[in-house]
Amino acid sequence: MPGMGHPLQTNNAFILSAFHRSLFHQLLFVLLIALVVLVAWNTLRTVQYRRAVAAGGSMPSSTAYPYPEPAARRLLRISFGLIWLFDGLLQAQASMPLGLPQGVLNPSASSSPGWVQHIVNVGTTIWENHPIPAATSAVWIQVGIGAALLLAPRGRWSQAAAILSVGWGMVVWVFGEAFGGIFGHGLTWAFGAPGAVLFYVLAGILVALPERMWETPRLGRIVTSVMGAFFVGMAVLQAWPGRGFWQGQAHGATHPGTLTGMIQSMAGTPQPGIISSWERSFASFDASHGWAVNLFLVIVLAAIGLTLLSGRKRIMRGGVIAAVVACLADWVLIEDFGFLGGVGTDPNSMIPMALVIVSGYLAIAYLPVRMEAVEPVQPATVENPVATTWWGRLDPSYAFRAIAAIGAVAVVLIGAAPMAAASTNPNADPILAEALDGTPNLLNSPAPPFTLTDQQGRAVSLASLRGQTVVLTFLDPVCTNDCPIIAQEFHQADEQLGSQAHNVKFIAVDANPIYLATAYTQAFTEREGLAGVSNWLYLTGSLPTLTQVWNSYGIEVGVSSAGAMVAHSELAYIIDANGHTRAVLDEEQGSGGSDQSSFTQLLTSQVEQVLHP
Repeated sequence: MPGMGHPLQTNNAFILSAFHRSLFHQLLFVLLIALVVLVAWNTLRTVQYRRAVAAGGSMPSSTAYPYPEPAARRLLRISFGLIWLFDGLLQAQASMPLGLPQGVLNPSASSSPGWVQHIVNVGTTIWENHPIPAATSAVWIQVGIGAALLLAPRGRWSQAAAILSVGWGMVVWVFGEAFGGIFGHGLTWAFGAPGAVLFYVLAGILVALPERMWETPRLGRIVTSVMGAFFVGMAVLQAWPGRGFWQGQAHGATHPGTLTGMIQSMAGTPQPGIISSWERSFASFDASHGWAVNLFLVIVLAAIGLTLLSGRKRIMRGGVIAAVVACLADWVLIEDFGFLGGVGTDPNSMIPMALVIVSGYLAIAYLPVRMEAVEPVQPATVENPVATTWWGRLDPSYAFRAIAAIGAVAVVLIGAAPMAAASTNPNADPILAEALDGTPNLLNSPAPPFTLTDQQGRAVSLASLRGQTVVLTFLDPVCTNDCPIIAQEFHQADEQLGSQAHNVKFIAVDANPIYLATAYTQAFTEREGLAGVSNWLYLTGSLPTLTQVWNSYGIEVGVSSAGAMVAHSELAYIIDANGHTRAVLDEEQGSGGSDQSSFTQLLTSQVEQVLHP
């Protein structure tokens, strides 16, 4: 019945089944990639071993690096590789296909300026129109980036993995975090500003730098200075009057202050009871002592920032420890671990922030130590032909990591390809309409005959349309909500059929028992811009004739007691050129947006199947 539409729920079984099925199919490709990696490495190692045995020598070893991987770089590479893997697993949660836009994307931009909301809406629209490829793509892109960072410790493949993390991180920061909320109201360190993924990006940039830059403390001082200035800036924002952080309760005792309100909302997230009890206890404490809590927070942020800016290693060490403790406390008591509730996409900003700070200190305190010079390997002789080719000279461990990194990049491409295709397709996937209304009911039975009058007063019968495919629906000519939408979906389907449309008639039958005159069907046709569509017909007739047609096609029509509203079934019939009903589609509308375009895609595809069986 019109006006009775509802949005898709995040736990829609049809969407979840399609999501899990798509993930499984892509997992098979990932496993195939892993198998190819193992076979390639084993083949290379076997060839090297046989050559070494034949030459009476030994397996090649690598002397390409004069020192082990710098501690700071290793911390960033391994920790953020693990975080990317964890984020990829979070993206596989059942609520992601339908829940991410309303649960994450839109809320992240709600307090930002209009231009930011417009940018985020681009990403939201892509996700809403293509929830399955978007959700599965995010899984494999992030799993692939994490695997590449972990498997390629040095060299160009390691830098390539880091660059991939920077690129994808920027996409997530802009569209997923609305620039980390830096343009919104209430910007504060306590809530995760400037966004978790910005620290992923910073870590990726640091890992991608040439290793020679880690040989001196200069890079570490730059990192700690930047983070020190950031903490000082956050202290100033936290202390700024009028932003609601000094009050535990605002407007007397009727509304919570900014920080208290945030903590209370996080306490309501689905999570273990012990964690929510911590949240509620801290929220209650802040409500009673808001001024003191904020003063303590301002002092801590300022002190951490100043120690990091001091440039003195001993003082900086204390600042790093304080920063880690403060980040962990905020992560637990305010950010609520960041990933709970079913739509969490990452552990929020505190853990990545702490890792970047620690890496900056390590880059100062623990410089890489060059190993003693190694006697250069003499060129291979006839007695030792193992090193005659470049691949024969590869260290087996390095070869495995390089091949594995290539495989990880291939996993990224498994995710990136459908995401790229989805971003260029403005039409919503038909699966949304199927999830909302059910799959089309496929039939092959004679369609009930009818003879009615079109909007121009001409008699039209189903028999007269033999040889053409008929798409039939029932609309109220004075309806202003669902019926115009359905009419436009028919119009869009006609356009998408292109040259095939000349074999199709799009027909609406009057579904209002009060407004029966052709003047109403003609007015509706003109109002909806269908007057120039040559294969559009809007049919009507006498009430007894229409009632017979409604009954034969299973259309329920009801009028309110005052006659102010007409309700009717929303179905679309596809009738082939021989007059047989081939498919019945439910046209029930959701909350608007992607489901409308999705129904157009579904209708078009069903018509094409009838045209080309």
